[in-house]
Amino acid sequence: MTLACPTARAFLAQPQVLSPAPLDFAVVGLNHQTAPVEVRERAAVRAGEEQALLEHLSRHAQEVMLLSTCNRTEVYLAGIGGDPVSAFEGAWGHALDGHLYVHRGEAAVMHLYRVAAGLDSLVIGETQIQGQVKRAWQAAREEHLSGTLLNKIAQGALAAGKRVRHETGLSDKVVSVSSAAVELAQAALGDLTRRTALILGAGETAELTLTHLRAAGVQDVIVVNRTAERARQLAERLGGRACAAEYLHEVLPEADVVIASSAAPHYVLGGDGVRAALAARPERPMFLIDISVPRILNPDIGAVPGAFLYNLDDLTAIVSRNLQSRRAALPHAEAIIREAASDLMRWHLTREAQLGRRRELALASD
Repeated sequence: MTLACPTARAFLAQPQVLSPAPLDFAVVGLNHQTAPVEVRERAAVRAGEEQALLEHLSRHAQEVMLLSTCNRTEVYLAGIGGDPVSAFEGAWGHALDGHLYVHRGEAAVMHLYRVAAGLDSLVIGETQIQGQVKRAWQAAREEHLSGTLLNKIAQGALAAGKRVRHETGLSDKVVSVSSAAVELAQAALGDLTRRTALILGAGETAELTLTHLRAAGVQDVIVVNRTAERARQLAERLGGRACAAEYLHEVLPEADVVIASSAAPHYVLGGDGVRAALAARPERPMFLIDISVPRILNPDIGAVPGAFLYNLDDLTAIVSRNLQSRRAALPHAEAIIREAASDLMRWHLTREAQLGRRRELALASD
């Protein structure tokens, strides 16, 4: 039988209306696996830049989430119009070809779920990333850039991360970037109980660092921050001495260990300052590690005799060693991620089927 109805002919000529549309979701970014720290800092998100970046990225997608940590900068997009790589490079104004990865559809979902669970971190299983993903999603919602799809995927990522940590034990005795930095200091200087540590910064990572220094036996800790009040609050809460940033060079000669964990638009300490500090403490070396991105310790410190400078990329050996004790939990963790991603894809297919049915009924009623 031949259908003469024009609407029916049009409907049969467009069978794609019955097929579910692909999941319109992608991630583009770089991390510690694809880019060294000197490249990662070119795509870092500095304080106060978030809104402008989101505004630029929103020209390329209906929904946008920006995730920036010391080891990664990623953009998650839904309702995409255009090329995700061009959107990313345009936002930061840098050509980053060769360092960026792009995942689409279910692969992008899997990536975010693994990130939230700490499976894609420099320190496998670390817990700080869960809160960072949550805050990134909240920031997107505040800018009205997270709708039905991104909300569902972000909620699924947080739930999957929580399941991984609860069910696998992957995060038991987990090593954070901060604790790895302290372990690196112990490897360089030995027993830290009689050493003085100086922390540059007073944020979340700085607080974790101070906690791990205390656990390593450090009794004397100096907290230096641009905002003296924040330094005082952290020092009072966990024990230590507060110091405003303008007095950094005065207290620096006391420091055996300097751990930089702060955001700044420029280097806050360079080779000349460290050289002067070491001259005031002859034959006593200084260990410095910069876990900030962008870095705030000038690389020229590494050329100063008696100064031992490290950055995030130098933590790789420690992280790899500590990962050995958690490898047994990885298959279970990955299975949870696959299951959670499959649940999301079933939700997507069901939603698309419902939308397709509505389109079908609308065409039939013409």
